[in-house]
Amino acid sequence: MTTYDPIPGLVNTDQADAWNGYEGAHWAGHPDRYDAVNSGFNAPLLDAAAFATDARVLDVGCGNGQLTRLAARRAARGAAVGLDLSAPMLGTARARAAEEGVENVTFVRGDAQTHAFAGPPFDAVLSRFGVMFFADPAAAFGNLAGALRPGGRLAFVSMRPFEDQDLGTVVDALSRELPEPPWRYEPAQEPGDKGPVSLSDPAVVRALLERAGFTEIGVAPLDATQRWGSDAEDAAAFLAAWGPVRHHMTGVGDETERRAREAVTACMRRYEGPRGVELRGAAWLVTAVRP
Repeated sequence: MTTYDPIPGLVNTDQADAWNGYEGAHWAGHPDRYDAVNSGFNAPLLDAAAFATDARVLDVGCGNGQLTRLAARRAARGAAVGLDLSAPMLGTARARAAEEGVENVTFVRGDAQTHAFAGPPFDAVLSRFGVMFFADPAAAFGNLAGALRPGGRLAFVSMRPFEDQDLGTVVDALSRELPEPPWRYEPAQEPGDKGPVSLSDPAVVRALLERAGFTEIGVAPLDATQRWGSDAEDAAAFLAAWGPVRHHMTGVGDETERRAREAVTACMRRYEGPRGVELRGAAWLVTAVRP
């Protein structure tokens, strides 16, 4: 188990271990690479949140803080708060905010399911792929609803099934070479399920948010370009270092790892273009209102 400073009220221990261990350190050490994968979802998400320039905004699972900083700029007369379990990533987020001169932003370490939010209620709660791994999703969304003012908006993006996006093709190529295929997750069947595609079924999303007290729930498909590397070799090496893939590559033996890397490189080559390796990412853009 990873050792890290205590997080008040922590219940999501598995994710805290991951994001304060290798996974969090890798993301914290490569913020530009991960932002190149996910930043295409930023503008539609911020637009959907529709908050005013004097708003108080919460970014859940903020990671290295790109979305939080963008929210702070839109709320130039207000403030943005980024919440995350990961000490390494919050360190990167604070450093980036200082480098960019974003002063109306604060980064807080905590568990969204139990965190006692201080100060006045938020006008908007955002998340870019940070809401799929709650230990108790219903409790977490209930806590976030309580952090919003009446009429406040929730807006987040969550993954659609792997087969809906180009990453699924890459994962399939990798899986054929590994004894234990990574990421063979089924979409959630119940509102309490969790995992990377746990919010890939709109019916499950709606049930969770209704249980948490939200209304005016919208779930719309959203695609974006995800840049994985400068060329196929670079993209394959980055994917192999990504925590879930690295976990499944550990201990498979040199020959199996070699074949797996070659398979991923060959697949990535199909997506090479003038701007590098670009895959089509697929998400649900979810919006709701606290009545």
